[in-house]
Amino acid sequence: MLNEHNRAFTYRDTTKEPLSDPELRDVLRKLGVGPYDVLRKRDATKAGLSGNESDDELIALMVDNPRLVQRPIAVTEDTAVLGRPVENLHAVV
Repeated sequence: MLNEHNRAFTYRDTTKEPLSDPELRDVLRKLGVGPYDVLRKRDATKAGLSGNESDDELIALMVDNPRLVQRPIAVTEDTAVLGRPVENLHAVV
């Protein structure tokens, strides 16, 4: 979709190159949500998460296990959007 609108972008496979704690916090800030809002529920269940983790605990777990974070996430200088559904990407194109 970004290619179709001639938007320059850099793809980062966060499962291979995870976000650092500060990067994840910045993405959450740009999304305007907390870590539970981007948590992949199925992977959280597999990881044995109870749902009672603090934001700081959950962020640390997401840094260690990036599969816990929904993807894709499109990030610009000022904002970010979850790419599911893909129509959300219209906010950055």
